[in-house]
Amino acid sequence: LLQGVETLSLRLERHTSNALELARWLEQRDEVETVHYAGLPSNRWYEAGQRYLPRGAGAVLAFELKGGAEAGKQFVDAVELFSHLANIGDVRSLIIHPASTTHSQLTEEQLIATGATPGLVRLSVGLENVADLKADLEAG
Repeated sequence: LLQGVETLSLRLERHTSNALELARWLEQRDEVETVHYAGLPSNRWYEAGQRYLPRGAGAVLAFELKGGAEAGKQFVDAVELFSHLANIGDVRSLIIHPASTTHSQLTEEQLIATGATPGLVRLSVGLENVADLKADLEAG
């Protein structure tokens, strides 16, 4: 346990910098409708993030793909480096499409009401090289 605590700050810096770089990159992608990450000036939580999270907005972000549920499911199925898990906070990057997994019992109207839109994909960004993560998402 103590060994993990000793490197925690370094790992969190890497998680956060990777997440911010991916969020910025995703914002520029044509197939992405919206990116949800408090570290982006375009996000409605940006000011709160700057105030309460001065070291960065963390490692979890989400984005909405054009094309809805089928686009989200196909995207997640196409990646290889990201693990398909609902967890967060792992040293490895994780990906999930809530509409076809954790929220699959909901109707489209219920999905939208909960904020888990049909094309939403959630990432928990790990410690891998960010260029490798981008390449994997590009394949998605």
